[in-house]
Amino acid sequence: MDAVTTPQNLDERFRDAVSALEPPAERRAPGDPVRDGSTLTGAQALHLFDAQLTSRHLDLAARWLRSFNEGFYTIGSSGHEGNAAVAAALRPDDPALLHYRSAGFFLARASAEGPGGLIEAARDVLRGVVASSLEPIAGGRHKVFGRADLHIIPTTSTVASHLPRAVGLARVLGEDALVVASFGDASVNHASATTALNAAGYLGHIGQDLPLLLVCEDNGWGISVPSPSGWVAAALSSRPGVRYFSADGCDVAAVFDAAASAASFVRADRRPAVLHLSMVRLMGHAGADAEVAYRAADEIAADLARDPLVQTARLLVESGQSKPDELIARYDELGWQVRKVAEDVIGEPKLATAADVVAPLAPRRPLRAARHVADATTRATGIGAKERARVFGGKPPEQGGPLTLAQTINAALTDTMLAEPGAELFGEDVARKGGVYGVTKNLRERFGSDRVFDTLLDETSILGLALGAGLRGPGLGERLPIPEIQYLAYLHNAEDQLRGEAATLSFFSQGAYRNPMVVRVAGLAYQPGFGGHFHNDNAVAVLRDVPGLVLAVPSRPADAAAMLRSCVASAAVDGSVCVFLEPIALYHTRDLYEQGDNEWLAPYPKPADWADQHVPVGRARTYPVGAADALTIITYGNGLRMSLRVAAGLAKEGYGSRVVDLRWLSPLPVSDLRREAAATGRVLIVDETRRTGGVGEGVLAALVDGGFVGSARLIASADSLVPLGPAASYVLVGEDAITQGAHALLAR
Repeated sequence: MDAVTTPQNLDERFRDAVSALEPPAERRAPGDPVRDGSTLTGAQALHLFDAQLTSRHLDLAARWLRSFNEGFYTIGSSGHEGNAAVAAALRPDDPALLHYRSAGFFLARASAEGPGGLIEAARDVLRGVVASSLEPIAGGRHKVFGRADLHIIPTTSTVASHLPRAVGLARVLGEDALVVASFGDASVNHASATTALNAAGYLGHIGQDLPLLLVCEDNGWGISVPSPSGWVAAALSSRPGVRYFSADGCDVAAVFDAAASAASFVRADRRPAVLHLSMVRLMGHAGADAEVAYRAADEIAADLARDPLVQTARLLVESGQSKPDELIARYDELGWQVRKVAEDVIGEPKLATAADVVAPLAPRRPLRAARHVADATTRATGIGAKERARVFGGKPPEQGGPLTLAQTINAALTDTMLAEPGAELFGEDVARKGGVYGVTKNLRERFGSDRVFDTLLDETSILGLALGAGLRGPGLGERLPIPEIQYLAYLHNAEDQLRGEAATLSFFSQGAYRNPMVVRVAGLAYQPGFGGHFHNDNAVAVLRDVPGLVLAVPSRPADAAAMLRSCVASAAVDGSVCVFLEPIALYHTRDLYEQGDNEWLAPYPKPADWADQHVPVGRARTYPVGAADALTIITYGNGLRMSLRVAAGLAKEGYGSRVVDLRWLSPLPVSDLRREAAATGRVLIVDETRRTGGVGEGVLAALVDGGFVGSARLIASADSLVPLGPAASYVLVGEDAITQGAHALLAR
């Protein structure tokens, strides 16, 4: 028999190996340790064996379904079945985020629910394999391990991008619980994994409770690339602040004992640990992977010899828990049941429309959001006028003069922290310093270091903390994280936490889990004499490309507080992931038309007026200038200030304009744009981002798609990074270009 691992090969080898086992002279009782030195009992081992067998048969069934195009996922757990013992060593309500080869864990936890739990869990997995819309967690959108009643949070991560979220969840977890997250050995090298390990060690080093157990399922391969011998152990065991445990992942008793020890340490000390399990990968990476193309026959044979199913069978026979023929019969019976379920799910319905597919992505309930804003008024004022005044240092902001954008956001954040007890604000330099631009000044003093705190300088960790803290689902809290990314350019280091983690959670759980958050980002350009491209970044395309994400750009103080409250309400009500992109160059701007006019300032709204001034997500604002019938200028951010100045000049020439502030870059206010464009028939789009992939392209597409037949022109920044100093003016949109574009349209 050759060494290639195929379904038939694995089946034959299992039968041959188990048939050759010899029962012992003396039998251990089911309640006794299955072997000397272990805490795993014979009864537990037999229970785990069922989960392991079912996991193997799921892999075989997935290959069978794929053979006639009824199955769409063949990454299996064969060789990793030892992770079932990790589930057995933990409590059933410990939140778990699982690697895609952790079927044993999923099944072991499900089987603890009682009779029938094992096969029903297998049905869940196979429904995912065939993309059945009846699959209970993702509804046929992907094959994931997740079930709210089992406290298993779905993740489709293949490169450990869920680990920063696990760190964030562990930070806010209640007493005596822990978070477990599993991942593969090749992922150890990925940025998100190193970030999570570093952040875990860092938080432990500074004394922060972090009950986190990371489980590395090490089969020695990343698809066709081997992990160098000793590298994973060296990488994991050398992490400061993270306790290292290891075990033979093919030995169910060794896994159980090591997992129990690791869990006991994490639970008692509230410190992070990593459990390194040495495993094997059988049947290649996935169904289409021919491992003989890159692996030697003796290597494959060595892995086959460590088959965890055979190892567990040997343990059961040698301890007298079962006879070889009984285990083979058990293998056949479970195999028959799994194959029967596979046949049953083939004919189940699939997602049938685009609306069905996208339904969980971005639910919009504007009336409920508006009501949340109104309720926030009650909560903010319910503490009493004196107490609110005390928080603001003796004088509420509405009793002072008009405010800048930065001052308005600071006041709105303060009121948000008052109105939302679960809100917490964190990021680089936001606490002690009050932010690079003073936007979070005094917030730490107002609300304490538990709710306003500085983080390590790592954007992936910042977003991971937010993803974990904001995670909502059965048994989880109601926190509302407001993380800050210091500069837009720094977000690009970590944007997959928004794309691959934040945006997918509700999608792949049909709303059972959500991660509401409001990510504040200082960005865009036009900072004179400062920064270069790292502090003057105008790349927002990656944010507009994330399905379901809300992208707000407050340009004026008059809108900023209301827009922030709308983002908070959208997060709280709809579970939205919101990015609040604050134009740096407008933070401290006071004037609009001429020096000293203070036209860019605005008074802060009284709580009693918040509901009336509510700004729904996806609604624009129009500023009529002059007769407002000659030209429509569509813009946002810094472009709004420039466009209003240009419009004032055009009005002196006799041309009235309608200047439209988008306010929301995602979702775009399409109906408002089409209405305002039709009002004049001439549209000038002023986009401070790049011409290629910029916001202007989306605006043009929305107008054309809506049947706009007038004249349109796009003025956008060059496809360039922003250079240092005066050279920036050559690549960024300026007032002269806007004026020329307007005259060109008016001349038609």
